[in-house]
Amino acid sequence: MATILSLKGVTKSYTGQSGAVTNVLDGIDLDVEEGEFIAILGFSGAGKTTLISTVAGLVEPDAGEIRLRGAPIDGPGKDRGLVFQSYSLFPWLTVEKNVALAVDAVHKDRSKAERAALVRQKVELVGLGHAMDRKPAQLSGGMRQRVSVARALAMEPEILLLDEPLSALDALTRAKLQDEIERIRKEEKRTIILVTNDVDEALLLADRVAVLTPAPAARIGQVFTVDVPRPREREAVNDDAHFQALRREIVGYLGALNEAGSSVGDSSVALPDVVPIDLFAKGDDKAGESLPKAYVEAGQSAVENRYLEFFKLHKVYPTPKGPLTVVEDFNLIMNKGEFVSLIGHSGCGKSTVLTMAAGLNEISAGGIVLDNREISGAGPDKAVVFQAPSLMPWLTARQNVSLGVERVYPHAGKAERQDIVDYYLERVGLGDAMDKMAAEMSNGMRQRVGIARAFALSPRLLLLDEPFGMLDSLTRWDLQDVLVETWNRTKVTAIMVTHDVDEAILLADRVVMMTNGPRATIGKVLKVDLPRPRDRKALLDDPKFYQYRQEVLHFLAEYDHGPASKAA
Repeated sequence: MATILSLKGVTKSYTGQSGAVTNVLDGIDLDVEEGEFIAILGFSGAGKTTLISTVAGLVEPDAGEIRLRGAPIDGPGKDRGLVFQSYSLFPWLTVEKNVALAVDAVHKDRSKAERAALVRQKVELVGLGHAMDRKPAQLSGGMRQRVSVARALAMEPEILLLDEPLSALDALTRAKLQDEIERIRKEEKRTIILVTNDVDEALLLADRVAVLTPAPAARIGQVFTVDVPRPREREAVNDDAHFQALRREIVGYLGALNEAGSSVGDSSVALPDVVPIDLFAKGDDKAGESLPKAYVEAGQSAVENRYLEFFKLHKVYPTPKGPLTVVEDFNLIMNKGEFVSLIGHSGCGKSTVLTMAAGLNEISAGGIVLDNREISGAGPDKAVVFQAPSLMPWLTARQNVSLGVERVYPHAGKAERQDIVDYYLERVGLGDAMDKMAAEMSNGMRQRVGIARAFALSPRLLLLDEPFGMLDSLTRWDLQDVLVETWNRTKVTAIMVTHDVDEAILLADRVVMMTNGPRATIGKVLKVDLPRPRDRKALLDDPKFYQYRQEVLHFLAEYDHGPASKAA
């Protein structure tokens, strides 16, 4: 095959408001063959978008050259179609007209009928022929991204550039669009460059995977050839020894790059031996006693087995068409100190179960009992970490954590409370950023504050609702390690909602798989018999890991097409 695109010594720097210069790209060299599918994999902030933007002609490099078929690139052109992470559609135009805008702009030499036929062909290619007359507001996120892909394809570019087009989508929609991209690759036979932070996505789609080193001054550290035969089916490749070996090699390389900047930290302070009060305990406050005995003993429990019990849990929402049962007959018993991952497709009620356990969502029928007490409301004994970091932006990391600590440790001294705050912030790798304002932090740093705050409350129950869902894979790995390390010390009873199969297995004692909604319930429970403490690298060499992975993938594949009729 002939080389269609060549990058030689491409560099790019940006100057900040303070005048400081940040070297983003530092000598990128890459040759792309005609008809090849290249995945560019890298860390958040490594310059992936800057790199794809230079290829698109939207950003001019400081040095080096980019040649398309031997000719230097000079600005954007119809020979390169770009799909961004955000949909960037005109909300007042239909699907047909959004795509027609691009067609009319780049194919002025064609007749009106030819342009209309091209629009229809590309819209149908991405499976939206039935939605030609719909506006973006009437489409799901996945459908909007299909429109963006159709628009780029309608330009009939020589190279299709995809800048993390699926990262904002849920796992099921993402899988479906991955299949769509694979079908387009096969049928259109175009050269494709995909920027992604998902190792599995890169391995499923690409011929080669080019890994960018971390910022600053990113370069292409290593290029891996994906010589796994096509078609690549998610379940089938999981059992392929060669796929496993290649995946281990890439993950190991990324892990090695990430280790230098890992921020799982030790703490310079000792954790005080103080017990949080129980704001919901019922006890008589006798005169002369500053705190009821029940408050002092609240952090202790004789209950080990059946510490948390979901009994015939139902959730029903009223709708204009009548009651809608979202969760039905959810039954689960957890022992004290157990970690459960809750996994399933979007809309299966995972977050609904979690918010009911947190006391934030009214239970329609059944009940939840925690430490022999029925859950009837929210409280600090049930700490929640949401997908979006919920911090006070005008407060520092230390102040955000202190808000909760001061409420549940009013009987502790000021120095003890300060030590609790500092201990957990240092544990999550924020020892040098305790006094940084939340508004000045990255999403990953904010989520670390949320995790520190949750553990600092010494809750009876830790609830994690896709806490890493908004983060790139590498930041996600780092925070998983933070969570594992901190949980290993506290052994708090925990439930984590996730879409990530590897994350579910890495963290949990059991993986609870939910059927599709409505009327979602538990479809299968997988016991994860892997030794603790768990190490990501060691897991990838353990045959049990891939067996567990296969079981979860097979279950998700069974429920891949809407509400399931299978008996749970």
